[in-house]
Amino acid sequence: MATPNYGYEKRQKELAKKKKKEDKLREKANRKLNPSSDGLEPGDPETDVASLEHDPPTAPELPTKNG
Repeated sequence: MATPNYGYEKRQKELAKKKKKEDKLREKANRKLNPSSDGLEPGDPETDVASLEHDPPTAPELPTKNG
């Protein structure tokens, strides 16, 4: 019976990992160049950072010592 070639398997995993990372970076660069292509609008309050600056988040009221 043949012995498993662990070095080959490791190399294949490394190559797959490298390819996946490159694909992610490529997709990220594409999103950066074309931000509206994924359906999100720049003025959308859910994704617009500027709208978060104008509308501060509401914090729950903390109980006071007197009350």
